[in-house]
Amino acid sequence: MNNKEIHELIKLVSKSNLTEFKMKNGDFEVSIRTKKYSKESTGAKMIAAPQIMPVGSSYAPVAPAATETPATPAPVAKKEESSDTPDTSNLVEIKSPIVGTFYRSASPDKPPYVKIGDSVTPDSIVCIVEAMKLFNEIESEVTGKIVKVMVEDASPVEYDQVLYLVDPKG
Repeated sequence: MNNKEIHELIKLVSKSNLTEFKMKNGDFEVSIRTKKYSKESTGAKMIAAPQIMPVGSSYAPVAPAATETPATPAPVAKKEESSDTPDTSNLVEIKSPIVGTFYRSASPDKPPYVKIGDSVTPDSIVCIVEAMKLFNEIESEVTGKIVKVMVEDASPVEYDQVLYLVDPKG
């Protein structure tokens, strides 16, 4: 991994909601912590990055960036339940298998792979997640109807982040 790729990775992590990113491949290791990092967040899931680095890289591990001590987060107010809120307990989630940038279509001039109301089956392509200049087609693992798109087009996504809600009865 060259310096330009490392800088691009740092920019991608900075734009995402990640607090910490670690990747190891043989002797090469990189660890990036954002300003959102705190010792309390270390109990969170670790994200496995795709192993695409050349083996035998001679780069030394990158030291984590200095972080500020975050302020105590404000308590989250409970969202009021309204009677017109649809029941989402029967919906199935399509989640991102990798960290990257979410795209609803193959290119800006093409229509989205799926939109609300479309039916999907296992192996239907629903979107693309770009990770380190690799465009990964994400397939549905369920049969049903798309009822909600959870992510804005061209926005960063984390591992296991919900991308779509699907009604399996639809």
